[in-house]
Amino acid sequence: MATPRQIWIDWLVHEKRYPETTLDAYSRDLDGWLAHLEGLSCPIEQASRHEFRSWLSSLTDDGLARSSIARKVSSIRSFYRYGMRSGLYPSLDPSFMKPPRQPASIPKAISEADASQLITAINSLKGPDWVKTRDVAVLSLLYGCGLRISEALGLRRGDAPIGPWLRITGKGGKSREVPVIDAVRFAVDAWLGACPFDQGPEGPLFFSARGGALNARAVQRLMETLRFQLGLDDHATPHALRHSFATHLLAGGGDLRAIQSLLGHASLGTTQRYTAVDTAMLEDIHRSTHPRAGRARTVKNLDKTS
Repeated sequence: MATPRQIWIDWLVHEKRYPETTLDAYSRDLDGWLAHLEGLSCPIEQASRHEFRSWLSSLTDDGLARSSIARKVSSIRSFYRYGMRSGLYPSLDPSFMKPPRQPASIPKAISEADASQLITAINSLKGPDWVKTRDVAVLSLLYGCGLRISEALGLRRGDAPIGPWLRITGKGGKSREVPVIDAVRFAVDAWLGACPFDQGPEGPLFFSARGGALNARAVQRLMETLRFQLGLDDHATPHALRHSFATHLLAGGGDLRAIQSLLGHASLGTTQRYTAVDTAMLEDIHRSTHPRAGRARTVKNLDKTS
């Protein structure tokens, strides 16, 4: 007989259609919570505010960031909400399971020049030409279409060649249409011509050197190599290219709701974070380029010392 844990995981797979990475994270989060309850000799269905707070305390003592703790809380709440709806745990209301308050965070974008340089610098790396062509295509999709890394690597061979629009299946199995600029189409076409593998329309679009599906860690390592070579900050990650896509569209006059649709955000509030990025970038540009900015700082300093 399937356990409540397995029933919930099956629901996430078949109904929510979560990607493998999300399923792994949710599974680990629930296993940690269940292990905590077992250590307290508390049945799953009798968990209370007391057990929850002791769990949060143990996570904090382990040095987990508040963002990581918040994700774990979201996983546990999802498990119990499903339990309430399905009748597994009808008497447990998980509303008391609230994550720690998160500090206001601003997505860290990469400048237009650095984003372009990152993609161009791939050709200076060591390795086969077909690997470089693949990497250019992947990063072009992240920056040119604002895709999550899981969305780019989830593309099938049958999705290419790519036309003016691309249908993407994002979080929760939600689909959206994103426009594809010429530079991205050309990069993917070049990859199709160089790719030494073909597993048919249902096979992956992007392959590893061994012929398997390319994984996210390989793209992360690529970005680590590139940012070291170019002397960029640690926030220059694959996901930062998606942030940059949104930030640069907004700076160019893009409509906030249109950008929300392109990114696949469920909430406009999530997209609105990019207005703070745009404002910060404008302030930096103003301070560094306006002819009176330096004088204003000097006057301000003199006022403090007088």
